[in-house]
Amino acid sequence: MSPRVLYFGASFSLLALIVLCVLWEGWLAPLRPGGSWMMLKALPLLPAVFGILRGKRYTYQWLSMLCLLYLTEGVLRASDPGLTAVLAGIEIALSVLLFFSTMMYARNTAPSRQTSAQPGA
Repeated sequence: MSPRVLYFGASFSLLALIVLCVLWEGWLAPLRPGGSWMMLKALPLLPAVFGILRGKRYTYQWLSMLCLLYLTEGVLRASDPGLTAVLAGIEIALSVLLFFSTMMYARNTAPSRQTSAQPGA
């Protein structure tokens, strides 16, 4: 895949995951009626937004590990009843997309994979 496709996949899934976390715990299916402090789980994702949008390889590297926490939460909450299970499924899908797009972007943009014209080659 081209880095451009991976960039858009990572950007979309990161922003969608942030929105999902806030809506889920704030209004859609909070742990407690009226909202929950669990919406703060979106905060660790916020520092990654500017790095992802600017194409910073280091941000892609550490975000690929951070998104596994959201995957774990989605898997654990997928067995909950009602709307929570649906939202957990969406969180799983977004986390998997974010993981693979960040991992592949970091892999494809590695300095060792960059082709450069070397004299005599």
